[in-house]
Amino acid sequence: PNLTTHGWQMAAAGYTGAWATENTREAIFDAFKRREVYCSTGPRMTVRFFGGWDFTQDDAETRRPAHTGYQKGVPMGADLPKAPDGEKAPSFLVAALKDPYSGNLDRIQIIKGWLDDDGDTHEKVYDVIWSDDREPGADGKLPPVGNTVNVEDATFTNTIGESEMITVWEDPDFDPDQRAFYYARVIEIPTPRWTAFDAKRFGVEMSDEVPMTTQERAYTSPIWYTP
Repeated sequence: PNLTTHGWQMAAAGYTGAWATENTREAIFDAFKRREVYCSTGPRMTVRFFGGWDFTQDDAETRRPAHTGYQKGVPMGADLPKAPDGEKAPSFLVAALKDPYSGNLDRIQIIKGWLDDDGDTHEKVYDVIWSDDREPGADGKLPPVGNTVNVEDATFTNTIGESEMITVWEDPDFDPDQRAFYYARVIEIPTPRWTAFDAKRFGVEMSDEVPMTTQERAYTSPIWYTP
């Protein structure tokens, strides 16, 4: 079929971050090869994600995700080692720091993917830490963080959200006989979309179908579990 994509439907390019041991071509390509990378829709958030079998909330309280993560687990992009026993569920240490020039953090999610016995793919999204003392509703869903965007001026305030987040999460639905992957997603509070900046700069009025706000985000490489 003939498809038409309007300019306002497109988003700006993002960026990729690599956790390299040093700022050299060799070290950066080693990080690519390890898949120890994450991407963002634009903001320069700092994201750490580790998987293992022995992380506890005490590890989050130390606020040293890299030190603890490498010591007790494997980083984003890696394969989980063999479980110490067949029934234990994996645990994940995830941390994020906001871009100092962008919005605060709304929440961190962990997305789990797997194949069922028929070969069909599935994904489930877990909210693992969030801001502003919100509570999930009866349906289990977390309410929105709010919105401070002034669309006319293309501005926002960081009066909601958090500047950093860190937690440990354990898969409550773990099946030791099922292959799975896990990755983290970090979501900002709403901020003006590029369409809002263009509307202000050029003095134009956008139609109602054009989104004027967005929630920028970052995604990590997965961590894979194989029985």
